[in-house]
Amino acid sequence: MSPDVISAPARVDTPKSDRAHSRARAARKRKAVVLLARVLLLVAVLGLWEVLARTEVIDPFNFSMPSKIWDQIYTWITHGTALGSLGEQIWVTLQEALLGWIIGVVAGVLCGIALGRIAFLADVLGPYIKVLNSIPRIVLAPIFVIWFGLGPSSKVASAVVLVFFPVFFNAFQGAREVDRNLVANARILGASDRRVTLQVVIPSATSWIFTSLHVSFGFALIGAIVGEYIGATKGVGLLVAQSQGTFNAAGVYAAMVILAVVALVAEGLLTFAERRIFRWKPSDSEH
Repeated sequence: MSPDVISAPARVDTPKSDRAHSRARAARKRKAVVLLARVLLLVAVLGLWEVLARTEVIDPFNFSMPSKIWDQIYTWITHGTALGSLGEQIWVTLQEALLGWIIGVVAGVLCGIALGRIAFLADVLGPYIKVLNSIPRIVLAPIFVIWFGLGPSSKVASAVVLVFFPVFFNAFQGAREVDRNLVANARILGASDRRVTLQVVIPSATSWIFTSLHVSFGFALIGAIVGEYIGATKGVGLLVAQSQGTFNAAGVYAAMVILAVVALVAEGLLTFAERRIFRWKPSDSEH
């Protein structure tokens, strides 16, 4: 009789693991299809734009064309702009937008949580906040230039007022939507109002707040650009104004492309941070 040979049992996939593998494959396939569709759509739009401009179906002077826009970006990258290097202009605008975004987010979260938790404050300040929210905030940019001058402060102020309100309303709603049972249980366990706010309300409102962050950074960029467009010494917004003043349509579109890339990078970073923080939440592919 040959010696006993102990072999490892063959791995048997359970129906549950089979379903999980199938969902994962389907999710990967769908991501690939979506990415391919996005690329094809972009290529089709740019190609059609180029053809229409070259055949003068649309006026190439006013609408420019993708090839000229790329040439303008390449020129700015390699030879700089009339204001200095392209990187410097992007960094100036990004600094203004980031600072305005941070201030607006912090102010919006604090005010939203406070009014969401304290009904008296909400009753008193609610009408004033609604009135301020109804003001077209872009028109405040010239006022900020008068108040703070052509420096970064006026651009930061423009970004703050654009960021504050979407963050505020989401934080306010998140504080109001907290599960009352969680609050009641925390109070039964002896938690003070401060501990309830810090350990129950704010964590529960975090998903609401993150939803507003995706939109608010774009608003911060808009605020910085509008402020630079009205009056500045550096920045991408000033590039737009100069390109418009010299009837350089390619320069205007090139600046818009640069801003779109910056916004997409910021969106990707926010999405990554949100996924890291909310790892416990099921992804769309798991539903």
